[in-house]
Amino acid sequence: MTRAFQSLAIPATAGIGLRSPHIKEMLSRRPSAGWLEVHAENYMGDGAGVDALEKLRETYPLSVHGVGLSLGSARGVDQSHLQRLRKVCERFQPDLVSEHLAWSVADGAYLNDLLPLRYDEEALTIVARNVETVQDTLKRRVLIENLSAYIAFADSSMNEAEFLAELVERTGCGLLLDVNNVQVSAHNLQYDAQAFIDTLPADSIGEIHLAGHATNQVGADIVLIDDHGSRVPPVVWTLYRHAISRLGPRPTLIEWDTDVPVLDVLLGEAMWADMLSASIMFNRKQAARQTAAAKPWPKSTLVSFESEERRGMPVLAAFAAAKAGPAMPLVSPPMEGGYHAAA
Repeated sequence: MTRAFQSLAIPATAGIGLRSPHIKEMLSRRPSAGWLEVHAENYMGDGAGVDALEKLRETYPLSVHGVGLSLGSARGVDQSHLQRLRKVCERFQPDLVSEHLAWSVADGAYLNDLLPLRYDEEALTIVARNVETVQDTLKRRVLIENLSAYIAFADSSMNEAEFLAELVERTGCGLLLDVNNVQVSAHNLQYDAQAFIDTLPADSIGEIHLAGHATNQVGADIVLIDDHGSRVPPVVWTLYRHAISRLGPRPTLIEWDTDVPVLDVLLGEAMWADMLSASIMFNRKQAARQTAAAKPWPKSTLVSFESEERRGMPVLAAFAAAKAGPAMPLVSPPMEGGYHAAA
């Protein structure tokens, strides 16, 4: 059944991934959350979860996140799966739709993983063709997410960020910037995480993901595992701060898929994301005002400026001051000490 929902465009605020343990509470409480994201494959049939999502969709903007299209498959996108995704989009009318830059199908068998590509012209041609097929079928722009990586192909002719930038150029798709995935991959493969973000075309980034990761000791090495099983760690908050400082606010999702906590923990993480983003933008406006105030202003402009100051936002100002103090646990110091090796 296709329903006509009121348009609820996703704002540049933080939302949470809707997981089954929280559905009942979300329906009864209707807590303040910027928006919700669901995995498309969980809503391709019928049942209580589907009915619940239809009710929640009336209150919250919605993003649909796919994990099974296998955009890197040389044989093309599975048309049956794509049609199921189309029906999900028609039914729930999400404001955003996204998928991964990965492959997960071989000889008709679906693998329970998202596997990396070789980043070269041949792979780019395949992925671009598949993305165009998906966008033509869904009749909408799709956001493509960067992958968490543990190995890389030695014969790639470009890096993942360059590959994604070229994919945007060829297909008009958007990007989903998973900041945690950048951190995991940059550490494991030893490249500069901030440089990765800076390579992406800023205007194409329609969504950001934040999550926690696990740290594994493998011999003398430390390997980060993208398990979505903990709070967003300080190093990821630091990278998020860099992203927002460059991009401006974006719809930001808190992902948590293993060891799922109570709902209020996810809502609290989303609150921190909103506060950090607002603080960055507040400080940017303050710096611009200070620069402007140093110039000789016409008298009429000075009156308007002083009036604007009296209408300031003390909550954001207080957060900015707290962020700079020693008691603020949210943002770690700048990454140094060899945690990343430059590319």
